[in-house]
Amino acid sequence: MSLLDAHLGLLDSLGQRGRLRRLAPIAGADFASNDYLGLAGSALVRDLTVEALARGIPPGAGAARLLRGSHDSFAMLESEAASHFGTGAALYFGSGYTANLAIFSALPQARDLVLHDALIHASSRDGMRLGAAEARAFGHNDAGAAEAALIGWRKAGGKGHVWIATESLFSMDGDRAPLADLMAIADRHDAFLIVDEAHATGIWGPGGRGLAADIAGRENVISLHTCGKALGVQGALVSAAAPLVDTLVNRARGFIYSTAPSPLLAEVLRGVLAHLASDPMRRERLLARVAQAGELARSFGLQPTGSQIQPVLLPGDANVLRAAEALQARGFDIRAIRAPTVPKGEERLRLSLTLNPEDAAISAAFAALKEVLA
Repeated sequence: MSLLDAHLGLLDSLGQRGRLRRLAPIAGADFASNDYLGLAGSALVRDLTVEALARGIPPGAGAARLLRGSHDSFAMLESEAASHFGTGAALYFGSGYTANLAIFSALPQARDLVLHDALIHASSRDGMRLGAAEARAFGHNDAGAAEAALIGWRKAGGKGHVWIATESLFSMDGDRAPLADLMAIADRHDAFLIVDEAHATGIWGPGGRGLAADIAGRENVISLHTCGKALGVQGALVSAAAPLVDTLVNRARGFIYSTAPSPLLAEVLRGVLAHLASDPMRRERLLARVAQAGELARSFGLQPTGSQIQPVLLPGDANVLRAAEALQARGFDIRAIRAPTVPKGEERLRLSLTLNPEDAAISAAFAALKEVLA
């Protein structure tokens, strides 16, 4: 018997159920990435990288931030990000996943309660598993259910702080959270509000500062801004009041025990944030595509989300895989999304609008979609 038999059996089982994942090369017009503003391969990011290298900014940090890895580029990025997003402080992480692990494992304490939207990111859920607080889900975008759960917990003797957690723009449905309602609940009950802006940062809100920009500076609000989606680089910024950021520095194991991210990328991010603050052109072009896609979707019975994410529900693994393969064969990189990423029975195609395809590709993709779904 081989030591690998258990893993080979697992892989075989996944294959038989049509769930085996494989890495594939990039091909076709981009309707799958989160590079919404087309920055990842842009001349802007390339030039910022070359300029930073020429100034001697190192690609590698060489150590954790609390050892010798706290390069000046991080301090400048965090100061500028706090100003950009209107918060007391900010902290740069190597990925959005690590940042969410840090938020949920380090900030809520043992006597606390985390109330989270049922469709929140997997990284947030994993952070809750690592944390000491109790976690409970409430129905998707149901602020009333969140408040009822909070009140019920208090009546049952809950004494700690409550942390209400949501995404501002949901990654698989493309819809928005009722942030004003959730903020009002947090204020009524002296609770915190955690807002994952991963799919809103750079696009939505004033100056692309996120859908929670108007409340981000409050002491009971924590915002996560992913840097590898619309910002086109890598990592994530947690923006919050200074005591909360200092708590992450002191208690977040993923921050304390990880080699710091690339100072070079931090420097590039500084340039990207400055560019987006002064030039709305990319954002305006993307919003025009969102409007165009909404009209195209409506023309054959789909309900537009009003965002850059348009799901097309096709329940059943075979159905959604067949449709995705047909669209990919026509030159459109549109992917099938299946359980456990979405609930079983809610399999879907996920169309992601970015600035990467040619203008004509938007209408062509929807024409192909209409043909495949006929």
